[in-house]
This record gives sequence, C-alpha cells and structure tokens, in this order.
Amino acid sequence: MRIRLLPLAFAICCAGGLSPLVAQSDRPACAQDNAGLTLPAGFCALVFADNIGAARHLAVAPNGDVFAAVRQSRGSSAPPTDFVVLRDSDGDGVADVERRVGSSTGTGIRLVDGYVLFGTDAAILRYPWRAGALEPSGPPDTLVQGLPDCCGHAAKGFAVGLDGDLYVNVGSPSNACQQGRGRQQGVMGQDPCPQLETRAGTWRFAGDRLHQSQADGIHFATGLRNTFALAVHPQSGLLYGVQHGRDQLAQLWPDLYTEEQSAEKPGEEFVQISAGDDFGWPYCYYDPELQRKVLAPEYGGDRSAQGRCADKKAPLMALPAHWAPEALLFYTGSQFPRAYAGGAFVAFHGSWNRAPLPQGGFNVVFIPFRGNEPAGAYQVFADGFRSETAEGGGNHRPAGLAQGPDGSLYVSDDQGGRIYRIVYRGN
Repeated sequence: MRIRLLPLAFAICCAGGLSPLVAQSDRPACAQDNAGLTLPAGFCALVFADNIGAARHLAVAPNGDVFAAVRQSRGSSAPPTDFVVLRDSDGDGVADVERRVGSSTGTGIRLVDGYVLFGTDAAILRYPWRAGALEPSGPPDTLVQGLPDCCGHAAKGFAVGLDGDLYVNVGSPSNACQQGRGRQQGVMGQDPCPQLETRAGTWRFAGDRLHQSQADGIHFATGLRNTFALAVHPQSGLLYGVQHGRDQLAQLWPDLYTEEQSAEKPGEEFVQISAGDDFGWPYCYYDPELQRKVLAPEYGGDRSAQGRCADKKAPLMALPAHWAPEALLFYTGSQFPRAYAGGAFVAFHGSWNRAPLPQGGFNVVFIPFRGNEPAGAYQVFADGFRSETAEGGGNHRPAGLAQGPDGSLYVSDDQGGRIYRIVYRGN
C-alpha cells in the first residue's frame, strides 16, 4: 500500500480527525535593514530565528511551525540534533519556542501524512507527529538504512513524489573519480568509475516500507555528482534537481585550462530527472561557453571533444560555476506577484573555487517556469548573506528553502544558524 499524499494542510492538520490548527499570523513587521538582505522591490525580510546551529533543509507546518534539519558543524562541541522545531507563539514574526529532536545529524527534512521525514547521512527516518505538537508522538521508524556515508558528499537531500515514493540523492565521494586518492594534477580517471554503482545518482524507495537497503531501491538516475537540491514539481510530479559540478580544472590540468576558464566552468546543472537518465559524471561536464557537454580531461578530453558525452542528458539550464546549489523549491503560494507563480527558487551556498575571479553565490535565485520548463533566465532574488569581511567565506550561507502557509519564503543559513522569512508587501 502506497502512502497517499494529501494536501499539506490536511495531511498535517486534519488526518485522523484532528482539529485544524490556527493559521499562521498575518505578515509581520520586517527588519528596517531587511535583515541585511537585498531583495526585489516590494519584498522585505526579517530574522525568524538565529543561532540555532547549522540549519540545513526546512519544512513549515500549516500553523507556521518551522522544522529545520541541523547538521553538526566540524569541531562543534554541541550535542548532535536531528532537527529543531521553532514556533512564533505571539505572532510577532520571531520564533520564541524551540524544541530539539533526536541525536543524529543530517540535511533533508519533509512533512508528509502526519510524519516528519528526516535524512541522516546514512538513513531516512520517519517520526510520527500529531497536529500542533512540538515533539514527536513516538520514536522514529527507519524507512531506508545503510546508505553510503563515507568520504565526502555524504549529506542526504531527498524529495517525496506525488505517490509517496522517496527520491534520495547519494552524492559521489570524489571530484572526478580519479585513480588513487583524487584531486591530483594530471591523474586519469577510473574507467569505468566504480563509484557509479552506489553513488553519484538518485535512488527511489517506497515511502511506506520500513528498513529498506540501497539494494531494495531503484537506481533511478546516474551521472549526478551531488544533487541534494531536489524537488518534485507539484503539478506534474516530475523530479528536478540542481547538481554540484566538478572543481579545479585549471589546478589539475594547467596545460588545458586557464584559471579564468576554471572559474567559469563547469556550469551548475539545473536538470529534470527521469527514470534511467544518465547525466554523464564523471566522464563529462557541461561547458556553458560551448553550451554542451564535453569530455572531462580525466577521460581524454581536450576542452571541446564530446566523445561519449554526446548522448548524455543535457541540463534545462546552466547556472554559474561553483556556486554550490543546496535547495530547490517550486513556489505555489499566492502572496508573491503573479510572475513568481510556479517558478523555482534555488539556494546557493557560495563558491570557494572561482579565483582569480571574485567568489560568487551566497544567494537565492529565481527561475521562471512555464509548464515543465524554465521560461527565462535566472535572476538573483535574495543577496547580501555574505559579508565581504567575514572569515571562512561568509558569515551567512543559504542552505534550505521552504514556503509558509501564507506564501512567505523561508531561507536557512548553515553558517550563522539563522532562518530568514521573506514576505511581499507591494510596491
């Protein structure tokens, strides 16, 4: 029996005869400085919560409670937490109630049919959750277990299909599947790349079956280096993602690439993912200048040859290199202007590999949609998260996105531990 996905307001509020929750309060007053963000005209922002830890993916219940997955930062002495539940009990737009749940660490979180689904690095857990509660009504079940979690790109982002199935990203542990320990100048790639058997792709699992292993799932798509920015289109049910492209073309292959070329290549790929798709990693990368996939130097590429890459699935759109996409959200609310209806928001963590050009990303972009495809160029929607004077690449880095019941947009930050709420007030 499949889980039937109900409209979120019903699934969390009213399943099992529970009484509906009180709707989230009307749009609160924004911060005078928009919480440091730069937004389009008519939009403003405030800080919903701060200093909660490395906040990753988000979900919002119909009563406005915010669920934030928390990933334990390197070197942190704080005890690990699965996720934090935040409530604004007095309607001023700022969370004043906090509950911490679990003792793992992870990234993905969703609310489905009276459950909270949470993705650790190795498993997908399912907590039972009653309407309006701040804590689970029992211990978690394990839907999926034993996922690869070693040696890099271990975070598990996931999406839930309209039929209740789970789509889970299992990122590659490497940059380009080189022989040896990787990221070494001039070293060729493993061919075939053994990582593709269990990593660098999307797996599909039943949403109502306990204790599934990776072998129990369907290897849905391959050749995706790391794509934990996943979302299902709310009307079509199609799966979309934005993948982290490979790094260090010039550093590893200085005879082929200049530093400037390496800063701009490859494009981060916005993709539609269907069963059986192969997007080409590690053999291929998308060159935004040539507007096609080309053979990676680890596999004999010369900057322009396509070879085996000619038949790999192309992206819908290329986004700037090394911006590091973290979350994807299709907007279904009515608060924002009509131009945003059905479009996609992408949260970018920010780059480290664009020198000698300025580092980029650290923002949220918007991609207009018509039907199942982008209908125009991306535009930076929210900027200003990064302080140019901050050490370590910025004091705020977008990591998660969620839509509130009133159509507000929530953005998490896994460096400063902040959650922003963005609202539209008109011009």
